[in-house]
Amino acid sequence: MSWLGPLLVAMVLALGGTPPATNAPTTNARTTATHVVLDGVRVALPAGSDQVVTVNHTTGTHARVTLWQRGAAGWQRLAQSARGHIGYGGLVRPRHRHQGTGTTPLGSYRLLWSFGTQPAEAGWRMSHRTIQPGDYWVEDNRSAYYNRYRNKAEGGFRWGLPESNFNSSELLSAFPQQYEYSIVTSYNYDAPVRRRGAGIFLHVNGPGPTAGCVSAPRWFLRTTLATLDPARIPVIAIGR
Repeated sequence: MSWLGPLLVAMVLALGGTPPATNAPTTNARTTATHVVLDGVRVALPAGSDQVVTVNHTTGTHARVTLWQRGAAGWQRLAQSARGHIGYGGLVRPRHRHQGTGTTPLGSYRLLWSFGTQPAEAGWRMSHRTIQPGDYWVEDNRSAYYNRYRNKAEGGFRWGLPESNFNSSELLSAFPQQYEYSIVTSYNYDAPVRRRGAGIFLHVNGPGPTAGCVSAPRWFLRTTLATLDPARIPVIAIGR
């Protein structure tokens, strides 16, 4: 770092800001790299991606979640919480993941759109769907709508299966705390592989570990939703 580096950090701190991440690349060119390491997590960046949520596994089912944005000064931390959670089954490589194991897939995934019991707020840029009665996330392996949001009135999946059944789908209204705010990831979404798992989200913390999603405090979800811009190709990166 040149002699200007410490001076820049001191100026930022004096203004009440957050200094640039010391492990971030020194260039802001959008096409110079496809990977970056933020808070110890290796992030695979799609072309043009300028917004990242990192999930750094700390201990047990706990994780540190951080919201990043790339600007003129490089990658900046916008929000961070040590109170994130992963699945009760721990972390697993995505190709080895199986439905119903409570594992959270490692890797980088796009953040696609949001849903929740609460409506979108003014200024939010992501597409948002407010949960209605009969809304499910489809986990029926026989359904053409596997790993999709669908209402039972639309049909196409066995919504009446008991919760104990391997192919039962998730009634979204049954989780009013966790799904107050939730962001859909691209894990197994574009070309779903049956039995690899469905419904991997970033959502509000519940009472403990998740069933495979990443969760974070409510304020972190609200800050993230107020910040994310689909034009900036946001991603979530889950690491050890």
